Amino acid sequence: MTGLREPSVTSFFVPFPGRRAVVEETEPDPQVVLVIPARFGSTRFPGKPLAEVRGRPLIEWVALRARGATLVDRVVIASDDDRILSHMADRDYDVVRTSAGARTGSDRVAEVAQNMEGDIFVNLQADEILGDVRIIDQAVAPLIKDPGVPISTVMRRISSPEDCLNANVVKVVTNQHHFALYFSRATIPADRDQLAPSRPDLSWEQHLGIYAFRREALLEFARLPTSRLEELEKLEQLRALDFGLSIYVARTEHPSWRVDSPEDLEQLKGMDVLWDS
Repeated sequence: MTGLREPSVTSFFVPFPGRRAVVEETEPDPQVVLVIPARFGSTRFPGKPLAEVRGRPLIEWVALRARGATLVDRVVIASDDDRILSHMADRDYDVVRTSAGARTGSDRVAEVAQNMEGDIFVNLQADEILGDVRIIDQAVAPLIKDPGVPISTVMRRISSPEDCLNANVVKVVTNQHHFALYFSRATIPADRDQLAPSRPDLSWEQHLGIYAFRREALLEFARLPTSRLEELEKLEQLRALDFGLSIYVARTEHPSWRVDSPEDLEQLKGMDVLWDS
């Protein structure tokens, strides 16, 4: 037993086949805070947030896109590293020092939420290069439209067979109501009978590195222990599913690129459309 208060989890649980909230009164627009959690240390790519692309570090490109989101009121950089904080503060971004022991990016965002006003907190990973800023709004919109949704994220159809087999491309399976059933680095669902080539309706979905949390759900998430599935797959969102927090998954047609290694960044440097803003 984890000692978790039962009402805290069940209040955010959306049972299958899905519960839709009905909003009868007009409420004020929620305050949306987008946080970019960043750490300097990385086994495969040390110093990745400050890796330079056309005169700007990677994290600054991510933050520039975030500032263009229609539904975001504030953009904050969260890190335990002075180099990252100093660089972004010099460029007029709000920065928050977080602990060096944060388990995941979402836990780092929760540290910000503990001491900052806001109704919805967005975790945009510092190495997620969005092809279109509207992806952020697509992640946030479900929480604005439905007070019963605690967490939302975004998926995009996978078009490359190589990506289906790539463990760095996280796959997601949803139910008929767009709530996540599971996330994995493995190819899910498994196509036992090789039906996909003749069935356009059968496809694989890539999970993009962005989450929108209702404040209470984020703080509850951070209080939970690391789950067995989270530890196994190294995917923080599995902690939410493991403890009964529902995740709505919006669909986007816009591409996004994750930078996991120096080789990934070198490949993206030649894509002019990503760096012309």
